[in-house]
Amino acid sequence: MSEPRNIVVLTGAGISAESGIDTFRDAGGLWEQHRVEDVATPEGFARDPELVQRFYDARREAVQKVSPNPAHEALAKLDAEWEGELLIVTQNVDDLHERAGARRVLHMHGELLSALCARCEARHSWSETLLDQPACPGCGAQALRPDVVWFGEMPYQMERIYAHLRRADLFVSIGTSGAVYPAAGFVRDARELGARTLELNLERSEGSYWFNESRQGRASELVPEWVKEILTPSV
Repeated sequence: MSEPRNIVVLTGAGISAESGIDTFRDAGGLWEQHRVEDVATPEGFARDPELVQRFYDARREAVQKVSPNPAHEALAKLDAEWEGELLIVTQNVDDLHERAGARRVLHMHGELLSALCARCEARHSWSETLLDQPACPGCGAQALRPDVVWFGEMPYQMERIYAHLRRADLFVSIGTSGAVYPAAGFVRDARELGARTLELNLERSEGSYWFNESRQGRASELVPEWVKEILTPSV
């Protein structure tokens, strides 16, 4: 990778798996023993809001008990030391990037530790249950839901993501399956716009052929190695 200036990093479930957070869904299409359609769609929430709130309450509680791993810490180091433009776009709804110290982070699929008011559309930091229908701190309505992007909903801040991709010299994908769009298409967009592309993943993703280089292994090993490379000035 020859002296990039502007970097976009995309992270997926694989980077948090080593912290004890389950990847999105298993081969049977289940998400922690639930059908994805039941717990990750607006229709599922309308059909059984109690089930959905219980599901996300459990995940919200669980994520607060895990810690960032060396991959998160390495990206936080990159964030602190990189003098060029950097955006860490994460598909993950945990806060492990931030707890590791990263600041230039965009959660395109929302955040577990946030609640969205369906009435006034305000977002609020939230670490407790939503099952008991607490009032929105903004408008007072009992209309809070998990601030998580479900299937059929638009990911957050897409215009900002594409603006960074247009300026990127280097696009790096870490721990993603390459199966969920629009994130799966970022590598093609970046490469067609002239950026170098690098994949760091446990195994080759579905879109691995779009990358200039693909490295396989554990994120907690690959990411620190790559960050050390990128922060070491070429002689």
